[in-house]
Amino acid sequence: MSRDTVIAKRYAQALYEVAGSQGIVSEVRQQLELVSEALASDADIQRFLATPGIESSVKIDLIKKAIGDRVSSIVLNTVKVLIERGRYSAVRDVYAAYSRIADEASGESRATIYTALPLQAAELSKVVQQFSAISGKRIIGEQVVDPSLIGGVKVRIGDKIYDGSLSGKLERLSKQMNF
Repeated sequence: MSRDTVIAKRYAQALYEVAGSQGIVSEVRQQLELVSEALASDADIQRFLATPGIESSVKIDLIKKAIGDRVSSIVLNTVKVLIERGRYSAVRDVYAAYSRIADEASGESRATIYTALPLQAAELSKVVQQFSAISGKRIIGEQVVDPSLIGGVKVRIGDKIYDGSLSGKLERLSKQMNF
């Protein structure tokens, strides 16, 4: 586990505890996503934040003006601390870690469901139900179409991958035959 991931988990855990005490866990998640996407999507902002010659107070003032009225004070303070400590790039990791912590606490898991062709709503619902039973948690599924799978389904829930795709089966068969 990288140092950045450990750091992101610590910030996320602290943020989750504060958000939980205020009863705004889902709102903080949405706000973190907004900030994370805004910082990641604009190369000019990334260059500005990465410039060592600019005081962190100037960087923080700009961020406050840009997002201050759209996020809670705890999200703004978290971003402020990350900028002050030169870890502005960890906002995306903090968001991901916060989401995992919030999901775990609520008994939910997010799953990415990879298929060769798009599934209809009923089919996707059936896959979600099956993996809810396997994991023992309520699954929130997101479908991704990946034609390289050829057929079948591959599901990623957290760090686990369930590969029932045709390409995965062919790969495993190839490894067995090569010993």
